[in-house]
Amino acid sequence: MTETRIYIGLNDSETLDQKFETAKYVSVLKNVCRSYKVAFSFTVANGGYMHEDGRYTQETSLVLSLIDADPAVVSEIAKDLCAFFNQESVLVTENEIKAYFVNESL
Repeated sequence: MTETRIYIGLNDSETLDQKFETAKYVSVLKNVCRSYKVAFSFTVANGGYMHEDGRYTQETSLVLSLIDADPAVVSEIAKDLCAFFNQESVLVTENEIKAYFVNESL
């Protein structure tokens, strides 16, 4: 199985500030995933990175996790989120994972 993660920063690429409350971005993320009919989970994260010009930025990000999603669908979701959140780019990572379900009844 493959776990794909898409990291989407919330600072606008032009103003370098977060334009909306995090909850609004979460709502957009959920709607995008629903429209592509993919199972997903996400976390809200805080982090920092260096721009190519040497500026350092800290921002809130959303980390979207998809398990065994079609790579073409992942690419479309990443492009949509990049555009909707006005990002210069989003980061996509892929990792092979071992996953299983546990069921238990009383």
